[in-house]
Amino acid sequence: MIAETHLLKHNLQKEIVRLKKEKNAVILAHYYQEPGIQDVADFVGDSLGLSQQAASTKADIIVFAGVHFMAETAKILNPSKKVLLPDLEAGCSLAESCQEPDFKRFLKSYPEHVVVSYINCSAAVKALSDVICTSANAVDIINAIPKEQPIVFAPDKNLGAYLAKKTGRDLVLWDGVCEVHDAFSLAKLLGLLNQHPSAKVVVHPESDASILGLADFVGSTSAMLGYVGSSKEKEFIVATEAGILYQMKKDFQDKIFIPAPAKQNNSCACSECPYMKMNTLEKLYDCLKHESPEIKLEHQLRERALAPIHKMLSITNKSRSN
Repeated sequence: MIAETHLLKHNLQKEIVRLKKEKNAVILAHYYQEPGIQDVADFVGDSLGLSQQAASTKADIIVFAGVHFMAETAKILNPSKKVLLPDLEAGCSLAESCQEPDFKRFLKSYPEHVVVSYINCSAAVKALSDVICTSANAVDIINAIPKEQPIVFAPDKNLGAYLAKKTGRDLVLWDGVCEVHDAFSLAKLLGLLNQHPSAKVVVHPESDASILGLADFVGSTSAMLGYVGSSKEKEFIVATEAGILYQMKKDFQDKIFIPAPAKQNNSCACSECPYMKMNTLEKLYDCLKHESPEIKLEHQLRERALAPIHKMLSITNKSRSN
């Protein structure tokens, strides 16, 4: 049975690669995707890296192995290209926590504020924003805004609280969280540290402040990879979605990676995004073969959502060149 499953996976990957070339398609995959999908992707990254790849691709078709808001972002940046998502139901708990009508009402109380929205939101919420950010560039985005300018930050209150502390800014926060990054157990993490006292704790900034307080390093998924790669330490407890462990183990085979435990018991004693895992190799193959499901956006919405994304990319490119 194991051999048959391996053969099926290998054949699917071969067919996906063939179809990709035949259709001049590019596959973008988030670090949280299953290993088989990461292996056939042209680019594996976090939200910032994937946004930049989406903006620069020459392919006719973009297959986004991630969640709905990511594929929407690719379509916003590439209106003339066909953008596909293997499973149209692959949403995001954080994006769902901030619906456009509610957010619009919320913003009426803060008319003088600049609106900074985390990229984990719908196109409709992006369209209400002044600038978008990712976990990788959020500090740079906040610091680029004049200090006298008040700011609304949405939709992740954990990331917002971290940014307020990091930048010294007083941010008005939307009350939303990611069910994956908010799920880590402080008690279980302390217990794990007792078992592995020399392990370094790396944490995504969408986590609760109590978890961030135990971190040796806080950063985006790509920053986490950079940290463990440059560190002389050999053992790491990783508090983000468990899919990142595949790349960590692949890139740094001499190091040990332990998933931070979630509050609820589950099969992997870690925190997994059920939406990210809705994409499978089978769905990726069908998606490429039939060029469906396709992401479509109304023109005016796309135009309004594009401006804050362009502003983000402009600030990011400027800060990197300095």
